[in-house]
Amino acid sequence: MDFKFTDEEESFRQEVVEWLTREIPKRWYEIDHGLWEETEESWALSRQFQRKLGQKGWLAPAYPKEYGGLELSHNKRLILAEELAYNRAPISIEVEISVNWVGPAIQLFGTEQQKNMYVTGVAKGDIIFCLGYSEPNAGSDLASLQTRAVAGEDHYVINGQKIWCSYAHYADFCWLAARTDPNVAKHKGISMIIVDMKSPGITIRPLINILNRHSFNEVFFDDVRVPKANLVGLENNGWYQLAVALDFERSSIGY
Repeated sequence: MDFKFTDEEESFRQEVVEWLTREIPKRWYEIDHGLWEETEESWALSRQFQRKLGQKGWLAPAYPKEYGGLELSHNKRLILAEELAYNRAPISIEVEISVNWVGPAIQLFGTEQQKNMYVTGVAKGDIIFCLGYSEPNAGSDLASLQTRAVAGEDHYVINGQKIWCSYAHYADFCWLAARTDPNVAKHKGISMIIVDMKSPGITIRPLINILNRHSFNEVFFDDVRVPKANLVGLENNGWYQLAVALDFERSSIGY
């Protein structure tokens, strides 16, 4: 059995290598860009590079073409991932969060309007998500979360606190787990809602680590109004959607 890549696949590898050689900024290799704790400079360089990847369709290469991907074969996706790693490309956890965890969940459960806006925006490198999961008293027992989303006529009003939110200070949107029905079993009353991080009432407080660096945050929601159109899937069915998103994450499917 021949395990070699085909000539077409090797040609694709050469295309990737040549493109990365041109497009990865020389400055990227000179600065201390850390692992997760981005500086303002490294963040700007990585975001610029990720948008270029998005223009090529290489940021989310497995996505359907109508949402900004290329539907690349498994082997070509492997080659692309290998060369991004070998060349230390400006890719960090914020890409994993948006492209490989949240994006696929929205593809499965979102409306067509949500897919066109958020999934396509992620694939192009225009949108970054943070996760609104953990709370001070709801970590491993995530279903104990208490952040509330109270339904109005055409909106939700959200109140509560999230913690350990990676890149919330840079994110455009939050993939938020909130309690929409407090009167049922704790796994039954949760919904997933997309929240614009520029919404009035959101406060982001940095959590500085032992190296005096910053990637995690606390996020506070005080009467934050979110359109009902931002509900993903069915109201009160969020635990299932959250579990699927966690499966994308914990299986390391992106890698």
